[in-house]
Amino acid sequence: MLQARQWICILLLAASAVPAAHLYAQNDEPAGSEREFERLGDGPVDDELELQLTVPVRDLAPAAPAPVPESATREQVIERDLAAGAAALQAGRIDQPLKNCAWTYYRNVLDLDPENAIAQQGLVEVQKVLVARAVKVASELDFESASRMLEDAALVRESRELIDQGEEDIAALKLMHVETLETKAVRAMDDGDFAQAERVLVELIAIGDADSTVNQLRRRLEEARSYGGFKPGQVIRDHFINQGFWTPESVVVLAGSYIMGSSAFEDGRQDNEGPTHRVTFRRGFAIGRTEVTVREFRKFVDKTGYHTDAEKQRYSMVYNHHSGRLTKRERVSWENNYEGEEAKDDEPVVHVSWNDANAYVQWLARGTGKAYRLPSEAEFEYAVRGGRVTRFWWGDGTPAKRVENLTGEEDLSPGRRQWSSFFDDYSDGFWGPAPVASFEANPFGLHDIAGNVGEWVRDCWHDSYLRAPADGSAWINPGCKSRIIRGGYWASSPDQARSAYRTKAKPDRRDALIGFRIARDL
Repeated sequence: MLQARQWICILLLAASAVPAAHLYAQNDEPAGSEREFERLGDGPVDDELELQLTVPVRDLAPAAPAPVPESATREQVIERDLAAGAAALQAGRIDQPLKNCAWTYYRNVLDLDPENAIAQQGLVEVQKVLVARAVKVASELDFESASRMLEDAALVRESRELIDQGEEDIAALKLMHVETLETKAVRAMDDGDFAQAERVLVELIAIGDADSTVNQLRRRLEEARSYGGFKPGQVIRDHFINQGFWTPESVVVLAGSYIMGSSAFEDGRQDNEGPTHRVTFRRGFAIGRTEVTVREFRKFVDKTGYHTDAEKQRYSMVYNHHSGRLTKRERVSWENNYEGEEAKDDEPVVHVSWNDANAYVQWLARGTGKAYRLPSEAEFEYAVRGGRVTRFWWGDGTPAKRVENLTGEEDLSPGRRQWSSFFDDYSDGFWGPAPVASFEANPFGLHDIAGNVGEWVRDCWHDSYLRAPADGSAWINPGCKSRIIRGGYWASSPDQARSAYRTKAKPDRRDALIGFRIARDL
């Protein structure tokens, strides 16, 4: 027969939330049998499970201890479970195996004595270990498993103090890893390794909770692919390798699309400006903020000893104030201005041929390791339009203010000459090329692109745009005999200052009207 105290225990257990079977096993042996309550803490230990949680805590129920003798009291069971829990903690059996772990023993005690301070502290220690495991897993960058383990740890006890601290620790580790990956992605973009940058983005997405960083890097990656890591409108220049000087400034041009050429209804249109066709720049490019100056060209000559076509052939074409025409003059070169006098450093270099301009940009490319070149014809028209579809980048007629060095009705030469074809009621104050950037920039941030001097571009001449490239690249044929000049100049008629205007010349031509600006791949 069961003793009275044992019946009291059974009644108490029946009233509790956990069935008595979770704590006791029926003892079928007679009183005084050699079979006694299993010594707590002596059960088998699975070493492989010692430091890992393979079964979520939420799925665990307190295991049934070994049978107890009929004479065991409630206090004895509590005392033995507390001892077994302490032993399990010391042995590292925190939540496994099910029948012999600290978590089970302390829960058993609290089922009998909910206010037991030792068992409550025991569960605190159990939770500390589980939280520490989760943080350790997070430090190994398995944030998904760490999150699940922390959820399991939260089931050990109601207090969230340790859980909140664990969440903070894991969040700090995650933030640190996100920052590391962000740096890795940026470096990959800077190196042009876009595939590696994409792989890092996938890692960031897998972490979760990094949407802002991912979106920011996505935009940066798109810009890196389109603009080489620069931004549209940004002014850039490159340093010569192991030398103490820089390239001229360039402006990063927005990637986009436009209709190249002029419509049949545009005033002043020429047949070689068609057919109109769409050109799309899927990648941005940079183009000179101004025309190349005398000072900048002098650096090239000084460093390389280059001799221009004008120097080789010992003449160029200068402006004659008496006749109002270009006149051949000997011993004129890039060092002279449009009149044949000594040029100022900040004036656009003239008396340079296409050959000279191409030699200059090749020197920039060799000296910097960057892809410098002359702009393509499509790039130039895209740049001179500045996103506009009008005849000129400022509109369809006379500018409302001084915007370019153009032929104006109010311009007057040193010899008191006036233009026969001009923009009505306009004066820019110059007869001949002006110092670069004397006027405001167009919408793309480029100065003097529709006036001042005409500019060499990279393409060979074609009489129309039939079969012209649609990607904005230069249209080049081996052995072509003529190159293209784009943009208005200081003596051009209004029709010649239109954005679609184009003309041709032999690659060794040089005179007082033509200069150039640089371009660069990004």
